[in-house]
Order: sequence, then C-alpha cells, then structure tokens
Amino acid sequence: MKPSRSVFLALASAALALPALAHHSFVAQFDPNKPRTIVGTVTGLEWTNPHARFYVDVPDAKGKVLKFEVELGSPNKLLRYGWNRNSMKAGDAITVEGFDARDGSALINAKTVKFADGRTISAGSSLQEDYSNKK
Repeated sequence: MKPSRSVFLALASAALALPALAHHSFVAQFDPNKPRTIVGTVTGLEWTNPHARFYVDVPDAKGKVLKFEVELGSPNKLLRYGWNRNSMKAGDAITVEGFDARDGSALINAKTVKFADGRTISAGSSLQEDYSNKK
C-alpha cells in the first residue's frame, strides 16, 4: 500500500520545520525586563551550535544548590569575543549577568560572564541582535 500524498506532505512539512525549532529569537524565550545575576560554580560546558551553553550550581540563601543552564552566543561569535572551548572548565567560579527565561525555568541568556581572575567577557547575547534587526 502506498502512502497517501497528504501523509507525504505532512512528513515533509514537519522535516522542514525542525531547523526553525532549533533557533529562536531572544524575546520568544527570554524576558529583557527580567535581568538576573547569578554567582556560582561551573559544572559543564557545551560548545555547540546554534548556541554554546554552560551549567552552573548556584547556592540560594538557605544553602540549597540551584542548577542553572546559561545560554551563550554561537561558538563563532564567542571566538570573536575572545572565548574558546577551554575558556572555562568545571569548578570555575563565575558571575553571570543575563536575562531570565520567560517560562520561569532555571535558564538564563547571558550578557556577560565574569571570571574569578577579574576578566569579564561578553557572552554574545542574542538580545542585541533581536533589537538591532528590528530597526
């Protein structure tokens, strides 16, 4: 039995939509009106497209450890700002300034990352891209 044309079209449409789901605009996922600063310890780094990301353990006021995911810009953009895949490692103490996820999850889009040695590097936030593209 041959699949119908409508089944084929539905599968083709779904396949074409997948790349669109992989990338998003800043304001679709993050709130520019909800800045947040976190201080914690890096637990891992993923140097992948379309966004690099790292994970941070952040103790709250009661000592409970909250696990945050921090989204950065693309690896290509990060290289231009001075990053590389060895810029941070598990155990590094960092401070992140960024913006909260709209859904309230422990996800932040980073604006800057400050390291224990005093270096502060732009995180390639997609916030600036979103607003500059609308001008």
